[in-house]
Amino acid sequence: MTAARSGPAFSLHDIPFSTHGSWFGISPVLAEKTYAEDLHLVSHQNGMHAVLRLVPLDATTGDRAETHVQATPSLLSWIHEGGRIDLAYEASDTVRLRGEGPGLRITAAAQTLTPFTGTYFFRDPVDGAYVFTSYETGRRYRVTVLSGAVAEASGSQALSSADRGLTLTAAADGTWEAAVEELDSARRPYASSATFSQVVSTAERAFGAFADAVAPWRSSRTPAAELAAYVLWSATVEPAGLVTRPAVLMSKHWMDKVWSWDHCFNALALAPGAPALAWDQFSLPFDHQDESGALPDSVTHSEILHNFVKPPIHGWALGNLRRRLPEPLGREELAEVYDRLCRWTDFWLTRRRAPDAALPHYQHGNDSGWDNATTFDPERVVVTGDLAAFLALQLRELAAVATELGLSGEARRWTRTAEATQAALLDELWTGERFVARGADSGDTWSSSSLLDLMPIVLGEYLPENVAKSLATRIENHLTPYGLATELPTSPHYSADGYWRGPIWAPATVLIEDGLRRAGHHRLADETSARFRSLCETHGFAENFDALNGRGLRDRAYTWTASSYLLLAEAHELRHTTPAVQNGR
Repeated sequence: MTAARSGPAFSLHDIPFSTHGSWFGISPVLAEKTYAEDLHLVSHQNGMHAVLRLVPLDATTGDRAETHVQATPSLLSWIHEGGRIDLAYEASDTVRLRGEGPGLRITAAAQTLTPFTGTYFFRDPVDGAYVFTSYETGRRYRVTVLSGAVAEASGSQALSSADRGLTLTAAADGTWEAAVEELDSARRPYASSATFSQVVSTAERAFGAFADAVAPWRSSRTPAAELAAYVLWSATVEPAGLVTRPAVLMSKHWMDKVWSWDHCFNALALAPGAPALAWDQFSLPFDHQDESGALPDSVTHSEILHNFVKPPIHGWALGNLRRRLPEPLGREELAEVYDRLCRWTDFWLTRRRAPDAALPHYQHGNDSGWDNATTFDPERVVVTGDLAAFLALQLRELAAVATELGLSGEARRWTRTAEATQAALLDELWTGERFVARGADSGDTWSSSSLLDLMPIVLGEYLPENVAKSLATRIENHLTPYGLATELPTSPHYSADGYWRGPIWAPATVLIEDGLRRAGHHRLADETSARFRSLCETHGFAENFDALNGRGLRDRAYTWTASSYLLLAEAHELRHTTPAVQNGR
């Protein structure tokens, strides 16, 4: 019997079982709001596709066995009264399976094969392995039986509709083993000298090393840190397709992309302990920067979207990233990122400012990252305070980098533009009590009950004291027992599962907590951090959360949520161990 391994336990209905580098996971989640009774091998090449169905079978009756599933970072198990089946990753593209008692039926998730869709199945005469080929992923899935027997193989070479798959059963000693690989066209027959226990031990050590690197500060005061590290570790994929670097996907559920602001939070969380991976996260969207300087909306295996952009938080992120990296960037890296950030900033200054306008505008709520926030209800092409604030911070970071590169003239130009942008923000959008939004075409102004209206707090120490105080007071009104609601709960537009019209989101929390702290509002920053950390420790790392009961919503294994928890937990831990530390991270 395989002993239970250490590491945080988790539910596969929330977090898929996967490993660092892999493009597939094991999960009952087949699509948004689609949960299967059985676990599936779900690949994220060419999109999210359930490829194989894994069904434990009772060794006596041959019927589907009733099991309960246990998962830790290194081991997934189906537990049955008559034994167990264990699964572990041997490599990023290979899982090993071992059964003691129950058998396992491995079938194609799609029963229908057409000339362009579905899964074909056959036994390879070269090595005797069984191979599933998927039109959806464009990959093959090879099952090699290492011990035990194939009690049944059905649908081999079948066309059209068929039940395609094989049944693994135990040998005389009551056990069986197999390997399942995701591959391209062909490779050498599977071979391994490692025992199953050795495979599990290797996986356990690999995750343990990652957790120790990214969260060495964790303690009983930060009980979700190890699981947060697993969410990041398991959502990381190797370079493939259009993904040019190792990438932390937002999830290995249906949100299996890298969006061009989400990546910043993952980079920041990884920076001290995994600096190369952190730099890859920050750099990935810039690899696909277009000729206008714009970053894509998102990048994934086989798709890059340019129909929207995301907000320019990259100056804020780069400044924090450079402070968190254990070694300073080399001159070549600094020069490259400076050029990329210049082009991204010029995009906002030239392509997103109307003639004679001092401030840039969004073309849609999606450009802000707050897709359907009530700020955008009156109009969509809008000049907003958050955009101007982010851009001012980005301009200041460009000035700092230019200074380091010895480009004093450019540094002065960026500083002047930052000051002019902030002055225009206060002159045009600050009423004396609050920030308003303005239609870029109509010139009409309005306010809303959205937390987005309060995001200029990110300017922190650069804000006039009275403005920061007013923003902090309004921010506190959004604070529920679980965190910052994105729409005031008293608003008629508040919606419990309304995406950016109520739920708590990690990035807004981190940005606001940082701005409050830099503006000197430490009590409110501490309370914001504490409530969000408690939320994650109780309800996990969902895409967003119900602001009034804390329930996780939408995708339940979201990496920027895990990263945000790690950032806030680390800062809390450092403040606890070094009480004098009150500023920065």
